[in-house]
Amino acid sequence: MKRIGILVVAYNAASTLASVLDRIPDDFVPKIAKVIVNDDFSGDATYLVGLGYQQLNERLPLEINRHPSNLGYGGNQKAGYRWAIEQELDIVVLLHGDGQYAPEMLPEIVAPLEREECDAVFGSRMMEKGAARRGGMPLYKYVGNKILTRFENAAAGLELSEWHSGYRAYSVAALKDIPFENNSDGFPFDTEIILQLHEAGKRILEVPIPTYYGDEICYVDGMRYAKDVASDVLRYRAHKIGFGTGEMAFETHDEYELKNSDETSHRRIVQWFAHKPVSRVLDLGCADGRLAELLRASGHEVTGVDLHKSDGVGERVDRFFEADLDHGIPAEVGGGYDVILAADVLEHVRDPRRLLAQAEEHLGERGTIIASIPNIGHWYPRSRVALGRFDYDRRGILDVGHVRFFTRRSFERIAKSAGLAVRRRESIGMPLEVFERGGQDGHGGGMRLGQVERAAVDVWPTMFAFQFLYELESVGSVG
Repeated sequence: MKRIGILVVAYNAASTLASVLDRIPDDFVPKIAKVIVNDDFSGDATYLVGLGYQQLNERLPLEINRHPSNLGYGGNQKAGYRWAIEQELDIVVLLHGDGQYAPEMLPEIVAPLEREECDAVFGSRMMEKGAARRGGMPLYKYVGNKILTRFENAAAGLELSEWHSGYRAYSVAALKDIPFENNSDGFPFDTEIILQLHEAGKRILEVPIPTYYGDEICYVDGMRYAKDVASDVLRYRAHKIGFGTGEMAFETHDEYELKNSDETSHRRIVQWFAHKPVSRVLDLGCADGRLAELLRASGHEVTGVDLHKSDGVGERVDRFFEADLDHGIPAEVGGGYDVILAADVLEHVRDPRRLLAQAEEHLGERGTIIASIPNIGHWYPRSRVALGRFDYDRRGILDVGHVRFFTRRSFERIAKSAGLAVRRRESIGMPLEVFERGGQDGHGGGMRLGQVERAAVDVWPTMFAFQFLYELESVGSVG
């Protein structure tokens, strides 16, 4: 049998706390291992009411706790979830001491977790049409709840009927797997923990609950709350895309990803190879070999080099060499290559000029180097610097792994100093497919945005090109 704990968060709940505890169903009480009332430094007699209830009523395995200072709504939950973990509970239910959520629903809230059907259960006032308004939810709160929930679902890639109910039950094992301690101490905590559960791949299930609005005091500033939770989901979406430091997308894998849409450097490289005869290719910084796999499917022979041997790379290239390109191209790869590919790799080495010069030495007669580089002159890093907000991102131009930055002019100067001339150059826009990461399908508006962005790249490439793609040849081969 699951060990079930009830966390009662209470603030100035002296008039309602005893009633809330009384309403816990008698037939559910035997399932409860622990009940803790966390009084968050109330200004009334909440703590004394709790102590009195504990002394006069032995029905519940009750613990009364008063914080020495106000931790806030989120801070109070953090303390409660730490307690649940320390008590080695299996399930913890969040119950409010003001009576806004019906204790009579505890069996329904807990049941899916007992059956191990999910990792969290949320009580929803919006699942039954019209129930929220019949229960007294003010119209402005109802409309605001619906608008915010729809926005949050679209941004985060969920389909919850309500994000803003405070009646919840969690698997304690799931809580251990998410960094809830990093969340806000205020009301946005409830939104942030949804994002964390989603990011960690946890299963969330909703059950309908009744709506009750009485004479309890609401401590939520509605406009500030809406701004804060909207900011949270947008920050999460940005982190999924690759912008920002990524702490809200803590489970997102950082492996190098193949860019599949037509207007990306990877797809353009494949198109360039379509017009080449079967070639011997040296893929510098081949990552997991997915780009090499596409080239091999067209008959090309590919040798890969990278710092680490990623899973599956051995099956996607003809030969693989593990080497640090900061120390140069390993001699054992040999020479005489028709094409040397440096896709998204030169920004990761400290001396790209030296690597290009070494690559030129490994080319066969009339061989070329195909290189893609990020454009630090793009409007995004420019605006970050102008605003004094320069920092590294999880992905993209400001990828935390980048040690060199290029403009179009600076890269061409480096190539020239390495004995290379530009045979062909293309300007590549942002890989708009990344805007679909973490959101609901179809909400990226990628086609329309792509048309506008493509036009901007054509008109002003040094400002709007996300990358530049080059085919380089030895200066002695020109002409």
